[in-house]
Amino acid sequence: VQLMESGGGSVQSGGSLRLSCQISGDSYGDYCMGWFRQAPGKAREGVATIDSDGSATYADSVKGRFTISRDNAKNTVYLEVSSLTPEDTAMYHCAATPFFPGGVWSQPHHFDYWGQGTQVTVSS
Repeated sequence: VQLMESGGGSVQSGGSLRLSCQISGDSYGDYCMGWFRQAPGKAREGVATIDSDGSATYADSVKGRFTISRDNAKNTVYLEVSSLTPEDTAMYHCAATPFFPGGVWSQPHHFDYWGQGTQVTVSS
């Protein structure tokens, strides 16, 4: 499984972006997909995850602002980010795992495959 993110950029506070993650490999539709972010000097943190049945879970810090979705026909998972603040500045990575990790989904080590990331920079 290979993952490639796109869609990052520089925006002002309050702005929006749509991040995409293209997945190659078999059985994409069976995988649980996640978005994580890592700011300089900070640990990687889970932002959102979407299971194979389309059920989504979000970190409290992004609820109501971020939306995760998937298009299995296009082998793509999306993260729409809005109402951005400088605290959202980070490298955003998508990740995949065969099974939804449950309540510990936000811990990166539960995901097996990772993309290189796409940078989101928010200025005040």
